Amino acid sequence: MNETSKPVYNALPLPDRVQLPPEHSLGAARVFRDHMRKRHSVRDYAPTPVSRDVIEACIAAAASAPSGANRQPWHFVAISDPAMKARIRAAAEEEERAFYEGGAGDEWLAALEPIGTGAQKPHLEEAPWLIVVFAQRYGLGPNGQRIKHYYVPESVGIAVGMLIAAIHHAGLVCLEHTPNPMKFLNAACGRPENEKPVMILPVGYPAEHATVPAVAKIKKPLAEVLTVF
Repeated sequence: MNETSKPVYNALPLPDRVQLPPEHSLGAARVFRDHMRKRHSVRDYAPTPVSRDVIEACIAAAASAPSGANRQPWHFVAISDPAMKARIRAAAEEEERAFYEGGAGDEWLAALEPIGTGAQKPHLEEAPWLIVVFAQRYGLGPNGQRIKHYYVPESVGIAVGMLIAAIHHAGLVCLEHTPNPMKFLNAACGRPENEKPVMILPVGYPAEHATVPAVAKIKKPLAEVLTVF
């Protein structure tokens, strides 16, 4: 929160209690696990329109994420305007061509080969919505003074994870697109210098012919990613 006055701690009784009885927790966790396992990063979108209300509800869920000192260091730009999507695609593909023509290095390009990605990004126009996520490196007070933000990458990462889960829960698909560098997005979206673009999420329904890379279905087993003491 961009407050300039001295903060005061004020305790509230826990306002929401959504906890399940212990005997129901495992079942609920497994249902959510199985639902999230059906999430896929999709590059092929149907022309089916998506309501602005749905997009706003998903972003509102993301904006409820925890953040360092509750600074909420994020801003989301939702775009459905075809001309603006076309401009973003053109700028992103310019960066991507430099990336794939040697900017990335051989090792990185080899790692991407099984994913099947390239410089062409038609999904940036085909998806009915683009959500551009900005991280606020510092806040701005009413008089333009800088307000320090804490744990910005971690906080924004949590919010993006919640946004992706909300999109999936709404029956939609998205793609985590991170052209590098992404400075063109500040100008395209009219965002200030204190904000850094970190991701573009095309959002919509999957096309009938949608595919995903086979390698994307290969996940590390739980024993490899979990240690229990």
